[in-house]
Amino acid sequence: MPTATANGIDLSYVESGKGRQTVVFAHGLLFDQHMFEAQRHALEDRYRVIAYDHRGQGASAPAAGGYDLDTLTEDAVDLLRGTQCVPCHFVGLSMGGFVALRLAARYPELLRSLTLLSTSASAEPLLRRIRYRMMQAVFGLFGPAPLIGSLLPVMFGPSFRTDPARRAELERWIHHVQSLPRRIVGPVGGVIGRASVRAELKYIRCPTLVLVGDEDRTTPPEEAELLAREIHGARLVRLPRCGHNSAIEAPEAVARAIGEFLVGVDALEAAA
Repeated sequence: MPTATANGIDLSYVESGKGRQTVVFAHGLLFDQHMFEAQRHALEDRYRVIAYDHRGQGASAPAAGGYDLDTLTEDAVDLLRGTQCVPCHFVGLSMGGFVALRLAARYPELLRSLTLLSTSASAEPLLRRIRYRMMQAVFGLFGPAPLIGSLLPVMFGPSFRTDPARRAELERWIHHVQSLPRRIVGPVGGVIGRASVRAELKYIRCPTLVLVGDEDRTTPPEEAELLAREIHGARLVRLPRCGHNSAIEAPEAVARAIGEFLVGVDALEAAA
């Protein structure tokens, strides 16, 4: 996979499609660009598509620090400029959505549209933050194996986890998490310690789509409703029988929602 030096870090990305406009995907914590395979393939006949790995995750280079969301946002700014895709359509899931919110509010000239999957503008609630800090410590000492049972309900909804027809998909991602290096605690800490950006939502003016699974326990539907209410003109789509990692759990529905949204954005731009 190609890399781009962004904010001093080599970020790995995959690129496909040859459209005039570019769609950029930013993944969630503990995952990588592979979580968007279905959505990339659905869009690449009409768009140039890029999916990248955050610093210290996937195939991107690790860093001694800088895993806070503000630094990851600056990484994204450099990546977008370095790959010459601005203004782009930016899609972020969970951690990628935390970056996407900051990007859209602080660098509006870089985005054509914003799609937020399973994400939040809020800081992590106190009790959940304490629980996650304990899990982070265990991960750092012993790796992911002791935490798989606790992580699965955080990552996926019950419909996906208990579907026998999708067991192989679930096992693929369990294996992925079990293979993560202990240095992943850096990115984990950045997500757990993030600040609220609710006060910045008023600065987001590009067309925005908000998607959330109705079984999402990590960034529950109430957080998506807040985003849709406080971002001007945002549209909310709820995904039935879907948990936190919607791009994996409901790949066709997510691809369809994004595709229809982008067609609408294109129509608005043509009419302007």
